[in-house]
Amino acid sequence: MSGSAFEKSSRLAKVELSEIVRIAEAARAAKAAGADVIALGTGEPDFDTPDHVKDAAARAAAEGKTKYTPTAGTAELRAAVAEKCKRENGFDAAAENVCVTMGAKQALFNSYMVSLEPGEQVIFAAPFWTSYPDQVRLANGEPIMPLCGVDSGFKITPEALEAAITPKTRWVLLNSPSNPAGAVYSRAELEALAEVLRAHPRIWVSSDEIYEHLVFDGGEHVSFRVAAPDLADRTLTVLGPSKSYAMTGWRIGYAVGPLPLIKAMTAVQGQSTSGACSISQAAALASLTGPQQLLAERRAVFARRRDLVAERLNAAKGIACPRPEGAFYALPSCEGVYGATAKNGKRIENDADFCYALIDEVGVATVPGRAFGAPGRFRISTAYSDAELEEACRRIAAATDAWLG
Repeated sequence: MSGSAFEKSSRLAKVELSEIVRIAEAARAAKAAGADVIALGTGEPDFDTPDHVKDAAARAAAEGKTKYTPTAGTAELRAAVAEKCKRENGFDAAAENVCVTMGAKQALFNSYMVSLEPGEQVIFAAPFWTSYPDQVRLANGEPIMPLCGVDSGFKITPEALEAAITPKTRWVLLNSPSNPAGAVYSRAELEALAEVLRAHPRIWVSSDEIYEHLVFDGGEHVSFRVAAPDLADRTLTVLGPSKSYAMTGWRIGYAVGPLPLIKAMTAVQGQSTSGACSISQAAALASLTGPQQLLAERRAVFARRRDLVAERLNAAKGIACPRPEGAFYALPSCEGVYGATAKNGKRIENDADFCYALIDEVGVATVPGRAFGAPGRFRISTAYSDAELEEACRRIAAATDAWLG
C-alpha cells in the first residue's frame, strides 16, 4: 500500500521542537555515553508535592472521585480559586469567573483559540517563555516581541508598549515574576502600562502570574487586576499550583476572567480535553485550603539559591549575571566569551555555541538565550539543590577561565 506523504498544516510552519527539549536530549545523550552531566534546563521545583496534597488525592481516589468533572472544574475548586484571588491577590472573583485547565499553559492557549482572528497580534516582552510565540501562531495569530533588555529590567516600558501596538493588536501578555529573567513588575510599572491600554479599548490583557509566590528581597507581587481595576472587564489572570506547591506533573492551572471569556474558553476546552483530572483537582483544592507556611519556606530557599548562582557566575570570566527579582531562573550574559575557542577547536560565536560547549566540555546543560528571544544570554534554572548549583557554577567558571586564558 502507498499513500501521500504527511504534510504539516500551514499553522505549524513556524512551530518547531523547543530548544529546551533539544538541550535536554543532548544532555541525556551525554549521560548515556557515561558523561557526568548536571542538567539545569528544566523549570521544575526539586521539592516534593506537600504530603497533605498527596493525601487529599489518595482520599479522592479511594472515595471514587474518578469520574468526569464539569468542564470548567469542580464547584469546590472554582470557589477556592475565587477565594484565593480575594485573599492573596486582592481582587474579587466569583466561582463562575474561573475555568480550571490542564496547566497554566492551556489557560493561555484556550484564550487565544477563542479570541484571535488570523493575523491578529499578541504583544509580550522578549525575553519570553518559549511557549508564548508558538501558542499564538497555532491560533493563527502573530506574536509581537519587543526586545526589553537589562536596562529596562527585562520588562516592557509604556513607550515600548505604545510603539508595538497596531490596529491588529488583540492582546498584551504580561508575565510577572517572569520566566526566564525573573523580572517583577512593580505596582507603578503596571499602572503605567494600564494607562497606555486605556486608550486602546479593544486590547485585552493576559497576566501570567504562575510564579506569584516567588518574589524576593521583601518585594511584593501585584496582580494586574489590582493595579488596573477599571480594566478588569478585559483582563485574564492566569494562576496555578505547579510552581508554588511543586505540582508540575498534576497539570492544573486556573484562568480567572470576565464571564463571556471564561464561557468561551470552557466551550473550547470541552471540545479538546474536557475537564481536568478529577484527582488532580482534589489535590489542587488541598493546596489552596491547607497549610500555607511552606510558601515562605520555599521562597527563602529559592532566594538563597538565586544569590548563590548570581555570586558565583558574576565571579566567572566573561559572564555577567543580573540578580533576578523573582521566580527560579537566572539569565546571565555570555557575550564576554564570544571569540574564545573551546577545547574541540570550535570558536564560540553565539549563545548556542556556548551552551553546547558547556555540555561537551564540563557536563553542564543550560539553555541558549535565543530560545527565549534573548540572544547573547543563557538560562539557568535554580530549582535544583545547592550542591548541584554550586558544582555547576564551578564548572562553568572553569570552562570560561580555560577558554579566555
